[in-house]
Amino acid sequence: MARKIGSRYTAHSVIGRGSAGTVWLGEGPEGPVAIKILREDLASDQVLVGRFVQERTVLTSLDHPRVVGVRDLVVDGDDLALVMELVHGADLRSRLDREGPFTPQAAVSVVADVAEGLAAAHAQGVIHRDVKPENILLDQASSPGPGGAPRAKLSDFGIARLVDAPRRTRATRIIGTPDYLAPEIIEGLEPRAAVDIYALATVLYELLAGFTPFGGGHTGAVLRRHVTETVPPLPGLPEPLWKVLAQCLAKAPASRLRAAELAAGLRELLPGLAGLPALRIAHPDAPAVTPLPGYDGDDDGYEDEEAVAPRRRRGSAVPLVPGSAPDSNRETHTNLRRPRPEELTGLAEASRAQRAAAVALALSLIDI
Repeated sequence: MARKIGSRYTAHSVIGRGSAGTVWLGEGPEGPVAIKILREDLASDQVLVGRFVQERTVLTSLDHPRVVGVRDLVVDGDDLALVMELVHGADLRSRLDREGPFTPQAAVSVVADVAEGLAAAHAQGVIHRDVKPENILLDQASSPGPGGAPRAKLSDFGIARLVDAPRRTRATRIIGTPDYLAPEIIEGLEPRAAVDIYALATVLYELLAGFTPFGGGHTGAVLRRHVTETVPPLPGLPEPLWKVLAQCLAKAPASRLRAAELAAGLRELLPGLAGLPALRIAHPDAPAVTPLPGYDGDDDGYEDEEAVAPRRRRGSAVPLVPGSAPDSNRETHTNLRRPRPEELTGLAEASRAQRAAAVALALSLIDI
């Protein structure tokens, strides 16, 4: 049933659901829009409402062809809503789950688009903080880019920042999606623009390989890998592209490229990637992971949906397109406890032992 949002907008039907709220197909003075109505508990938080109003000018002024535009922010009684540009196309997660890894040229084209959008945002001091396939929309109304890839737009600017209000999360908590979290966030540093570069490089890795570089197993294990492990190589990937990817996944934020540099570097590589097929890389099985040392299962532990998750995170996102099916209830922003240094060390030791055991098992099978 249709509902009024403020005095200017009407929400007609639900087209997607996420952890922060529900997306509706709506109508405004200038035509169709997507309206994201935030959860009731968010709308009732006066601190968040204040931040919402403060962010209005910044978010509505972020105007770039590679960013899903925020047209308005509405506070109306119990409703807290973002009015956004309606993009005719699915999200990148849906495309990846449906068709598998992209060709190198198509993957680079999509990520270069997103990097250009991030460059515009970072120039205005706006950090996304939750870059991932669910928040990248593929615009079917635009002419395809190199490799036949649809043009990409980054959505949900401001959501992570609003949800991460000081009263809503403690200093020992992390807001984000584990597979895409930069090491410095896990270590408790203030998020800066480099966290978006790390997350976008993780998306590029996933588009090429079909899985993220550090995903799989318990959430604590995922966080530990981000901090302690090197990036697993991708056999068959051209060396110049691998160098860019590895640099943007560097542990040290200062070592990563800036968004504008990343976009320009990827655009330069596009001609040399023409005609290359998608990589065929075996999907690594997630190893069994020893529980965190000292973890007692109480509500100070990791708040993850599953104790063990596949290395490739599945589940569709929130496509802003009429007629699309609502997504699963997988969380967009995971609220989890920041691991202590000794826990990261313990997990690293457990991982090394498990990997050694796996190698020994593989060698024994070869001997057989």
